[in-house]
Amino acid sequence: MDFNSHTDSIVRVAVGLVNELTPGERRGRDFSPPRDLAPAATEGLRTGYPGHREVTEVEAGELAEIAGRLRVVFDAVAKGDVDAAALRVNDLLEKTRARPMLERHDGEPWHLHFHGPGGTMTGDWAASCATGLAIVLGSEHHDRLGVCTAPHCDRVYVDVSRNGTRRFCGTACQNRVKTTAFRARGRVS
Repeated sequence: MDFNSHTDSIVRVAVGLVNELTPGERRGRDFSPPRDLAPAATEGLRTGYPGHREVTEVEAGELAEIAGRLRVVFDAVAKGDVDAAALRVNDLLEKTRARPMLERHDGEPWHLHFHGPGGTMTGDWAASCATGLAIVLGSEHHDRLGVCTAPHCDRVYVDVSRNGTRRFCGTACQNRVKTTAFRARGRVS
């Protein structure tokens, strides 16, 4: 399932920021973002844009605040409350003054950016992530945003599979659940 290549990358960034910068559970263990947020924030951005520059600690703190606001959107969709998710995205769109603009840079073809010129790096990413999520929520594929269903994991994902049946943040959680089920079947016999 592709929304478009730029939107897909932006939604992957939203997923990366939430998963790297928000506390909760990951792969069966408690998860807290590291004290030094800059490497984690950089990793989150590189989820969708592998060549993204390193971020500063100040930018990382701002991205962590944005990630917390984005997490609420994923949580609402996972609970089936698309209205609440849409209201949160609309709030973020308004606060960031997101607006579409065609841009061409770095040898790339024309593509949509969702922020105006002259903004801050974190403000631009907030506007872009909010717009990317708005595109997903405004489509018939809003259920492609999810929270991992594995026990003790609350990391988020976007399901880009053809059949839309993804339930886990990654293969580690999927394998954990399958292994647990296999062992449980063996004890019953």
